Amino acid sequence: MRDSFSDRLRTQTEALQFLAGLRSRRVSGCSRTGLFVPLLPIPKAEVPGQTACEMGRTSKDKRDVYYRLAKENGWRARSAFKLLQLDEEFHLFQGVTRAVDLCAAPGSWSQVLSQKIGVQGSGHVVAVDLQAMAPLPGVLQIQGDITQLSTAKEIIQHFEGCPADLVVCDGAPDVTGLHDVDEYMQAQLLLAALNIATHVLKPGGCFVAKIFRGRDVTLIYSQLRVFFSSVLCAKPRSSRNSSIEAFAVCQGYDPPEGFLPDLTKPLLDHSYDFNQLDGPTRIIVPFVTCGDLSAYDSDRSYPLDLEDGSEYKYTPPTQPPISPPYQEACTLKKKGRLAKEIRPQDCPISTVDTLSQPLALPQRRTLLASEVEDNEMNCSP
Repeated sequence: MRDSFSDRLRTQTEALQFLAGLRSRRVSGCSRTGLFVPLLPIPKAEVPGQTACEMGRTSKDKRDVYYRLAKENGWRARSAFKLLQLDEEFHLFQGVTRAVDLCAAPGSWSQVLSQKIGVQGSGHVVAVDLQAMAPLPGVLQIQGDITQLSTAKEIIQHFEGCPADLVVCDGAPDVTGLHDVDEYMQAQLLLAALNIATHVLKPGGCFVAKIFRGRDVTLIYSQLRVFFSSVLCAKPRSSRNSSIEAFAVCQGYDPPEGFLPDLTKPLLDHSYDFNQLDGPTRIIVPFVTCGDLSAYDSDRSYPLDLEDGSEYKYTPPTQPPISPPYQEACTLKKKGRLAKEIRPQDCPISTVDTLSQPLALPQRRTLLASEVEDNEMNCSP
């Protein structure tokens, strides 16, 4: 006679584990029928004397080696290595005396520009962002909108009427997880950066901007080729292979004859029902990888003690963000007041109300745990 189902769950721990799996629908059909007993989770190794918060910090240092190296080298963000590796391949800073960093916060690219261009004092690097950013030596900050003509005029005024040699943009919208939507929003941001670049960039100048390599990225390449003699798609070593992120490196700014920059008529994409650039009309853009092949892999986890033999010591972030949008959520989570899910009482809308009157959502709702920034230690106190 086959053993009963209860006999297979030999311990109370296994029974609780099995019931938890059923509730979360994570137990397979074979386990539900009793063909095998679900395995118990492997306990996490703990370091004596290390708090849970410290374990979380060291875990991120293991999972993201460039995040760790950025802190140890004084960069504000790991994205600094992306610009450094792009420069190694394309020599972006050669002969550059005036540079503009669009969507600059938290300022890692502005740091690289200030150090590589060799500016003595302030006045040659302009950083533009809607959010406030901590000051940087040798960098003038403009808290403004890159779609406004006043921002372009302020940049030129700071350069005493001279155009910039280099314009970079590492900005990206808050991703939704819907790839088509994210790619479209990123394309619009790139075109907005290109639009203001046409106002402030000198002929022959260089423009570098982040792109998402989607299905219709050829349309973006074709628009960039209208203004630049050379357009390439580059993927730095520090950019994760699992990400569709890449960078459009545009060199040799040469606008069409008779072109007049006009921010009132942005260079947004046309209403394409499909990608019309196929076959002979398709724009072929070279794809280039940047960075030494022996460099660290951004998708790998590394031990805390790296090859140089130095003993690991946790390094705090170089510069926490100023008034981040997720600060309130971080504070609520630390106090245990952050809801894990939207409860029915948070949206008191009945079926009768929905049918009898227009839908009225509450003005405020409980923040979700998923809205909290992954890196809590960057939250301002």
